[in-house]
Amino acid sequence: MTDELESLRYPVGPPVLSDEARPEERERLIGTLSDLPMLLRDALDGLTDDQLDTAYRPDGWTVRQVVHHRADSHVNAYVRFKLAATEPEPKIRTYDEKAWAGQPEALRGSMEMSLVLLEGLHRRWTTALRELPADAWGRTLVHPDSGSMNLVQLLRLYAWHSEHHLAHITRLRDREAW
Repeated sequence: MTDELESLRYPVGPPVLSDEARPEERERLIGTLSDLPMLLRDALDGLTDDQLDTAYRPDGWTVRQVVHHRADSHVNAYVRFKLAATEPEPKIRTYDEKAWAGQPEALRGSMEMSLVLLEGLHRRWTTALRELPADAWGRTLVHPDSGSMNLVQLLRLYAWHSEHHLAHITRLRDREAW
């Protein structure tokens, strides 16, 4: 993969999933999740349907698909956090992200339905994360592809995921001068 394509694919770099974080670092990561819905709305402001249906990179998803993917992914993430917080080392399942992104509502649906979902979901999720006792951050789940992950690693992953897909949109806007 060329450097240019790699930078389009991973505009904020790959995730770094260390398994520990001081309380102030956890709060910064939770803040990233908290801010996502507003930042996403700002990134989408004024885009036309044609722009929403533009891929952020060759062979990549459209802006519309990225937004709907965010809702799909973060709903799954919230459930994963809740499972790990309440059950001993739950085994989670994956889902076919590409197939979900190819569903009619992801290809043509209004951004508003996913934005509203993300606003409520992120309020609930960040409230739960801020109330999590310090000793709970070491709780783990088992991902079929990634193996055992603790809640700090999941928090890092989804904070990165928030910044990653937001950068897909904002950098596309910059490149296209939208």
